[in-house]
Amino acid sequence: MKYMLLLYVPPEGRDHPDAAGMEAWFGYTRALQEAGVLVAGDALQGLEAATTVRVRGGETLVADGPFAETKEMLGGYYLIDVPDLDAALAWAAKVPNAPYGSVEVRPLMELPAEVPA
Repeated sequence: MKYMLLLYVPPEGRDHPDAAGMEAWFGYTRALQEAGVLVAGDALQGLEAATTVRVRGGETLVADGPFAETKEMLGGYYLIDVPDLDAALAWAAKVPNAPYGSVEVRPLMELPAEVPA
């Protein structure tokens, strides 16, 4: 089953990691690849690059910034394919930002392969 690991960090923790910090991320990504569970993953640009779009009453509203103000920001994600939630939680506990941020684990909805006409 596929799970999204949503990586949240405090804004002050968003600083670019040094070489040792980056090696932790590269090592984690390599471990996912070697285990054959990595489907996708990316880091996101900072809050200043976010734009939120809403449509209300047929009008499109565009605002700078993230959808909700929180103490943490979404910094990236991994999409993994593992047998069950326990396996997803085990991988989430190893994400390098887990000690200073948080990792939300959310299963993907299983939708039909074909969209109804």
